[in-house]
Amino acid sequence: MALIPATILTGFLGSGKTTLLKRVLTEAHGQKIAVIENEFGEENIDSDILVTETQEQIIQMSNGCICCTIREDLRGALQTLAARKRKGELDFERVVIETTGLADPGPVAQTFFMDDEVAETYLLDSILTLVDAKHAAQQLNDRQEARRQVGFADQIFVSKADLVEPAALEALQHRLKHMNPRAPQKVVHFGEVALSEVFDLRGFNLNAKLDIDPAFLDEGHAHDHHDHAHGEHCDHPSHAHEGHGHHHHVDDDVKSFVFKADRPFDPAKLEDFLGAVVNIYGPRMLRYKGVLSMAGTERKVIFQGVHQLMGSDLGPAWGEEPRVSKMVFIGIDLPREIFLQGLEQCLA
Repeated sequence: MALIPATILTGFLGSGKTTLLKRVLTEAHGQKIAVIENEFGEENIDSDILVTETQEQIIQMSNGCICCTIREDLRGALQTLAARKRKGELDFERVVIETTGLADPGPVAQTFFMDDEVAETYLLDSILTLVDAKHAAQQLNDRQEARRQVGFADQIFVSKADLVEPAALEALQHRLKHMNPRAPQKVVHFGEVALSEVFDLRGFNLNAKLDIDPAFLDEGHAHDHHDHAHGEHCDHPSHAHEGHGHHHHVDDDVKSFVFKADRPFDPAKLEDFLGAVVNIYGPRMLRYKGVLSMAGTERKVIFQGVHQLMGSDLGPAWGEEPRVSKMVFIGIDLPREIFLQGLEQCLA
């Protein structure tokens, strides 16, 4: 049986997850989608989608979609859905997990790798994060969950952009890019998103083409991300509170940095180094990903991880393009210099 693609939908309270999900579910796309609502009662899918009064945990909807509210273990819910699909009791082609607005997506993503039965049944396709343009600056300043949701994203949808000035929107997008350069951003109105931008993104697939924003790696990029920490000397508008006459400087603890090298890696040295940093900093390493040139192979090595979970896969052969390794790390207060120096020492 082919693996069932799964999408994690996250975002802070009020960011528009339910609006987007409702649109995806009610659209006449002919796809059969199972939705797992990983909620604790603070915000249920609107009653016209999910009849919460019924005792039935799994509800079939008129367009072939299924809704399932869980208040226990996600792993158990995924296994139950898969078992009922195998028996022919339920028919669905993909799963969407809507997390609570206060959730850290990390443990949800890890479920797909830590449990053998889940890993053999499902493919984690991507993590989609909704960001509320009106309230994001304050949420990102005050709430680590909001910052983590951005750090984990494979795709960021910015909602409620019509409620803010263009300069504030641009400042927010700049800040999001600084926190997570590998996630494309799209402004959405009332959840109006094409399905092609929601499903089959292969954000987590090891064989996927790796897109680290090319401009992010350019020398002399408008904001020098390589050597610039937002701090007391930074007066970019993304770090100003709305409505204040002065700038309130915020140094986001979720940051990203990129390592590039045109010499190949020594595989044994790299494995030892990554093993050591994951052992020490794993809980703070939200996402890390790269395309690597390795001594001893003519093929690209695609590597990625979430927290302490790390994996690699052989990609296509290097073509005419220069054999340059590129890695991006997104994490909470990671010691950038230790990582960069350590990686430098792993080159052949």
